[in-house]
Amino acid sequence: MKGYLGFPHAEQVFMIKREIEFLRTGTKRDEVVYGLSSLGADRATPERLLELNRGHWEIENRVHYVRDVSFDEDRSRVRTDTGPQLMASIRNLAISILRLVGFRYIPSGVRFFAMRIDLVLRLMGI
Repeated sequence: MKGYLGFPHAEQVFMIKREIEFLRTGTKRDEVVYGLSSLGADRATPERLLELNRGHWEIENRVHYVRDVSFDEDRSRVRTDTGPQLMASIRNLAISILRLVGFRYIPSGVRFFAMRIDLVLRLMGI
């Protein structure tokens, strides 16, 4: 029954129930989240909607969270013209290079290369 939501292009509403465990404390809690999709049931089964949702959070956790935490992006003073986009691209490049050379945890990779500029230049082909 299309149109019952009052959101243009919304085809499906979905609910995801999950259990969250906090690794530091070991405590657990249940969480329920809701979402909207422009994909109809013929194009997005419940399994597909879950896959799309997980893919979104993978990007959030692997890129945006890393930029926010490891590079303190939220406190950047670069705010005008193309500066913010350029700095985000540079941070993404640094994250990608660190992952390509085998660092799973970006902060340890940044610390490793901080005092080894010769290795950084070698990696860049300079």
